[in-house]
Amino acid sequence: MTDSITPPRELTEQWASEKSYDERDWLYELHIAARAAQWGADQELKACCEWLRTESKTALWQTEALRVARRPKPPSLKEQALAELAEWENVMDIAPDSPIRRALEALDD
Repeated sequence: MTDSITPPRELTEQWASEKSYDERDWLYELHIAARAAQWGADQELKACCEWLRTESKTALWQTEALRVARRPKPPSLKEQALAELAEWENVMDIAPDSPIRRALEALDD
């Protein structure tokens, strides 16, 4: 388990190079702060999952379920399109087996 959730200097420098600096706004600093907060949270989650596996003998599937619950993947473009179509189906009386729905469902995720 890590003793610190302070990001390594190299990682902070990498984040700093990802955003251009503009003295008129705080985007540069906000970007680094957001990346650092996410990195720290990810390190803590990783440490918690490791502790559960080793110290409390929690099953691997349970720690993986915790990780997935705390870091869910964003919906795919297909899932987003199907959700939006579902909203339009209600408003515009579009048939549930419409060609648009069938085409979206045929796409890979």
